[in-house]
Amino acid sequence: MEWYDMLSNGYGSVLRTLEYTLEGLTEDDLNWQPKPDCNSIGWLAWHLTRWQDVMVASFMGEEQLWIKDGWHKKFGRSADDKDHGLGHKSEDLAAFKSPNAETLLGYHRAVLERSKSYFSTLLTADLDRVFEGTPFKPPPTFGMMLVGTLSDGLQHAGQASYIRGLHEGMGWH
Repeated sequence: MEWYDMLSNGYGSVLRTLEYTLEGLTEDDLNWQPKPDCNSIGWLAWHLTRWQDVMVASFMGEEQLWIKDGWHKKFGRSADDKDHGLGHKSEDLAAFKSPNAETLLGYHRAVLERSKSYFSTLLTADLDRVFEGTPFKPPPTFGMMLVGTLSDGLQHAGQASYIRGLHEGMGWH
């Protein structure tokens, strides 16, 4: 197995977790918050997908699918490339209204397919290139950023599953 296949499989794990977690949820379920200052399942699924879209588009030097393919309209949000959830406050979390699970998963699948296509174009040497423009010192490499984005996605998908368990109790699946 090649490294880009492992990376694609790892990112695919995020989708599989989301599919499992979102199955059968209503919009009310997706927007339920354990407490007013907590993330909802829908917000977490949106945010992890937005961040992957932001990062991969940045790596590619292309426009985010959020704007390019009009996903922002399906979420009832503006075409703001910085609308990805980082820095959201309690009132932003409460105001966020997730569309249905099919829309969340549709956006995630589109971003995942673009990501996988991008991974297959990279050379091993590309992973060692420094990714400029971050606050990190020393600046990370593309490989570090790809793994960090994957880690973020897996953590948020797990958090969404946990919140579903809080909402529905043991045995939800």
